[in-house]
Amino acid sequence: MLSEIRPALISTVLFTLLLGLGYPLVVTGISGLAFPYQANGSLVRDASGQVVGSALIAQAFAKDEYLHPRPSAAGNGYDATSSGGSNLGPQDPALAKRIAGDAAALRASTGHPEIPDDAITTSGSGLDPDISPAYALLQADRIAKARGATSAAVQQIVSQHVEAPFLGFIGQPHVNVLMTNRALDASLPKAQPKAA
Repeated sequence: MLSEIRPALISTVLFTLLLGLGYPLVVTGISGLAFPYQANGSLVRDASGQVVGSALIAQAFAKDEYLHPRPSAAGNGYDATSSGGSNLGPQDPALAKRIAGDAAALRASTGHPEIPDDAITTSGSGLDPDISPAYALLQADRIAKARGATSAAVQQIVSQHVEAPFLGFIGQPHVNVLMTNRALDASLPKAQPKAA
């Protein structure tokens, strides 16, 4: 019986070391050398080197001078430790009420009757860092007013940050909220109130 168990145990230990330890270490090492920015979380840093976020994970932007991301159902909103959707089905009255309320608020604040889907729906993870160009451009007037700039200037910056679908056909055109907000800060700093 020992002669039958011994090869199974040796194979288990060998494959655990090879595939459970060796392979992940090799892949991690190669990715760290070949793609260091992506392998380290696509961290975005400010001029002083401080991490301000990740290009891959949404964060809450609530001030009027910034693009706002999609709504989030992750924890209390944009919580990477609680990634996930609300699990509300399409026929759930609570979901319909929330979406109708969000759409009405956006219509009232923007004056636009048409609201892009991603402006009122959460992503599956609740952490989607991108929004549609339509939703980004819908916010241009609010951002311009808060920054003391023209809507055309904001629209130009947004248009410069529209990313094409992966390989030209996988996914939809999108705008990364964090990267575009950083470009807005660099190009159109918020006007400071004049001293009396």
